[in-house]
Amino acid sequence: MIVFDGRLHDGDTVSFDVSDRGLTLADGLFETMLAVDGRVFRRAAHLYRLLAGAEALTIPIARTRLEADLDLLLSTLPPGEAVVRLTLTRGPGARGLKRPAEARPTVLVGAAPWPREAVMRPIRLVTSAIRRNETSPTARWKTLAYVDAVAALAEAEAAGADDALLLNGRGDVACTTMANVFAVDGDVLLTPQPDDGILAGTTRALVLALAREIGMRTKEMSLSAPEFAAAEALFVTNAVRLVAPVAGLDRRHYVAPHPRVIEIADAGGARIATECGRDPRA
Repeated sequence: MIVFDGRLHDGDTVSFDVSDRGLTLADGLFETMLAVDGRVFRRAAHLYRLLAGAEALTIPIARTRLEADLDLLLSTLPPGEAVVRLTLTRGPGARGLKRPAEARPTVLVGAAPWPREAVMRPIRLVTSAIRRNETSPTARWKTLAYVDAVAALAEAEAAGADDALLLNGRGDVACTTMANVFAVDGDVLLTPQPDDGILAGTTRALVLALAREIGMRTKEMSLSAPEFAAAEALFVTNAVRLVAPVAGLDRRHYVAPHPRVIEIADAGGARIATECGRDPRA
């Protein structure tokens, strides 16, 4: 099922305006969310980030419209877990880069099976030659412009890895192609700061809070590639994988999963159970 501009469509095909700026210019945003038995985990945080991005990019959209389309899609899901994607574009526009005077945004909501096998599965990273532009809106907001990430992931997979670690223009650690990154140094949890070109992930924010709850100190700071690699343990987070321990980065190997990473993941599972009724990992 797909919800396209407020209407439910059976199947995965809809009629799409070929002048839509999301298609022609990647002029739009999206959110990927975990749904458990029809309830979206951290729903408010996802909608807040999407609306903040829309405001920053001057895409006029009402929260009520997003909520209605999301609820319509959720009402069609069977019991179980699903990955829900909410896409917002500026809508159709004339040829060229100039924004239309009056935008007519497009909203698309769809769902896919949740990859249960990816949860807590150790992954291998390689450092990409592609750099993250920390000055770009595409680094700060979850926009549709993902060509750099697509290319970096292909580069990583060709090297036999699962994902690519992206550095920013200064050479500091930013993120992977699809996740925020963390380093464990004893009882301290380190992660790049927003100015390093990261997306402020909803799971990232939760993990920082959970780490403090289990007695860890958290630091958001710029991390050079050697500093990051020298950590006791590494892991990555996003809304689909939740927490994924890193078993290797380039030629370095790590204990995966590290006890602290397990603690954080278990605390996250308990939080999902509180918000959505059960821990989907169980």
